[in-house]
Amino acid sequence: MYQHKQHIFFDLDHTLWDFDKNSALTFQKLFKRHDIPLSLETFLEVYVPINLNYWKLYREEKINKEALRFSRLDDAFRVLNISVTPELIHILSDEYITFLSTFNHLFDGTLEILEYLKPKYKLHIITNGFKEVQHGKLKKSGIAPYFDTVTNSEMVGVKKPNRRIFDHALALAKADIDASLMIGDNLEADILGAKNIGMDALCFNYHKAKIPESIVVIDKLSELKQFL
Repeated sequence: MYQHKQHIFFDLDHTLWDFDKNSALTFQKLFKRHDIPLSLETFLEVYVPINLNYWKLYREEKINKEALRFSRLDDAFRVLNISVTPELIHILSDEYITFLSTFNHLFDGTLEILEYLKPKYKLHIITNGFKEVQHGKLKKSGIAPYFDTVTNSEMVGVKKPNRRIFDHALALAKADIDASLMIGDNLEADILGAKNIGMDALCFNYHKAKIPESIVVIDKLSELKQFL
């Protein structure tokens, strides 16, 4: 279906790099490090939806990075009625960024599909993640060598789905839209963001979200072999 493509653009978090698993391990480390008497499962049940909402606000340029990093933790602890000082929240926020890329679990099939695609296509990353951790994730997980270019939202000054980040990524890759395909998990940021500039997109729907029938969907990365 997409065999004529020359450039494949991947999202990183939630698409290749298993953000949920690595994030949970990071919080587990932080809670033990600071003697926070809180069940990881209980915390994540509250934190995950709060974090997703703050990332939506961040994508929409309604909050900055510092507000996202502090408020998502502050809100979660307030909901859980856990008393944590602002000073400790700032420490946890900084240490979360520091330790996050020390855990590098990838989704099943990531290395295999990159090995399969690399000889046939130019591979690239477009990510909204913080620049200080995304490079570490790519390098420490061992997948950096597969990618010719990496475009980070902080390099461009805007985030997916803003067309400027896609335009920047295409220019950096020296890629034509018609010869390019975007693969990501987020309907708004990755899929609609790409389609709004005329780029084909394919959704990695590991979270089993409701996706419009017009969008091509895969549940496992290995299924990309059916299209590429």
